[in-house]
Amino acid sequence: MVKLRYITICGLLLMATSCKDFLEEKPTNSLTTDTPVTSPDIARAFANSAYVNIDRLSTNAGGWGGSNPGLLEYMTGKADGNAQSEAFKFTELTYDARAFYIDNWWEGMYQGIARCNLALTKLGEFNTITDVEKTNMLAEVRAMRALYYFYLVRMFGDVPKVTQLATSLDQVQTPRSPLKEIYDEIIIPDLLEAEKSTLPWRDESGRVSMGMIKSMLADVYLTYAGYPAEGGATAYAESAKRSLEVINSGVFTLFPEYNDMINPANNNKGEFIFQVQYTKDIRHNYLTPATLPTLRGIAAYADEYGGITPRREFVQSYEPGDKRTQEKQFYYTYYKGHPNDYPVGDARRDSLNLGGYYIYKYFDKQAVDVDAKSSLNFTVYRLADVMLMYAEASNRAEGSPNANARMYLNMIRDRAKLGPVTVTSQEDFEKAVWAERYFELAFENKMWFDMVRTRKVRNDLTKNWDDFVGHTTVYNKTFTANQLLFPIPQREIDNNKSLVQNLGFN
Repeated sequence: MVKLRYITICGLLLMATSCKDFLEEKPTNSLTTDTPVTSPDIARAFANSAYVNIDRLSTNAGGWGGSNPGLLEYMTGKADGNAQSEAFKFTELTYDARAFYIDNWWEGMYQGIARCNLALTKLGEFNTITDVEKTNMLAEVRAMRALYYFYLVRMFGDVPKVTQLATSLDQVQTPRSPLKEIYDEIIIPDLLEAEKSTLPWRDESGRVSMGMIKSMLADVYLTYAGYPAEGGATAYAESAKRSLEVINSGVFTLFPEYNDMINPANNNKGEFIFQVQYTKDIRHNYLTPATLPTLRGIAAYADEYGGITPRREFVQSYEPGDKRTQEKQFYYTYYKGHPNDYPVGDARRDSLNLGGYYIYKYFDKQAVDVDAKSSLNFTVYRLADVMLMYAEASNRAEGSPNANARMYLNMIRDRAKLGPVTVTSQEDFEKAVWAERYFELAFENKMWFDMVRTRKVRNDLTKNWDDFVGHTTVYNKTFTANQLLFPIPQREIDNNKSLVQNLGFN
């Protein structure tokens, strides 16, 4: 019999949060299936284990400057990266089932699921915590398991359904279950059960909150309503209901300025609903150096990777006057040369033309200028995202945009110093919301999933909405049905003879 034995408390604490006490718990042993279920601290450790693999959403991934988020950005055709990051394989659509990014996502999500399954089993055995504490811890774990599966089905489609601890080798030879079954039997039930908890709307330590659960339900139902599940009007209505609850909670507020989002002091506050946690003294945000211009000498970092860079065509497709494209809002083209690289008297110390656009959303000024230790969090959900979910979902559910849908869309545009959208037809309003999601949530790992669920792509050159299948990117590559799903990692195909590969991949 094979037991899931080693989930170390040290590993559990890789889910670093801004809560100092939570970050600095001291590892004392290993959690196993045989760990006694008597201590409330052990119960908390099992719940914390669900967060260990959340860093796969934003961490590095092989190659010089490569990162897991890069996979979802390169595929859009709106981003590029240095050659060693292997961005070219995705922008040129020549990737295969051996790509390390794809393997990293699959492995990380299933490791997270395994930890959640163990935690769900063990937490049910505790009798030294109150029923409320147990319910809330279980809610955290269920929400995290749903999150891991949500990424898997959007990226790979049908995937193996694993909800119990593996106790024998034959249990790893699991076939793929239909995507809709994963939604109907795991993702949605886990979230609905978590919704029954008394978790607070916001958790500034970075753990799952009611705000996260409702936001994720809104996202799941919006995705379920579209392709490939095609859940339709009922799912759109459920998405609108949950997103409106988040907005009406009054707990989350839009930041007045975009630069408020790159102030580490605002982690888990204001607009932010759920984030991957980073802290200067324990684990640094890799996306800060990964998104710097390649070796231009503007940073304290030894490596300036150029791992993810925006395409000029995309940035220039924003509406004229959009504040988000102004210097050092969402993008930047100039910065001062760092004293480590430019001598006293060199004019580039004051201003260096970088020769293109670079992403400012992960620019931690203290880290770039001084210590190369970024504590910026990576955002999974923020209020602007949820407001746009509501605008889209309610428009679909009701057949036209209601007053709230128009108001929330225009609040996002007002912050960008753009005029209001006044269209009233369902189709025109939907396209306006889609466009706003592109521009507001750019390089936050949202756009690719929007492309796949809507089967539409905004053409940066024509500014029209192309069908996904047949869209030609600025790299002069054309999407086919093969791109709607990533290949199952070849390592998994080799090890699990029950798996069948996705269309178009050997």
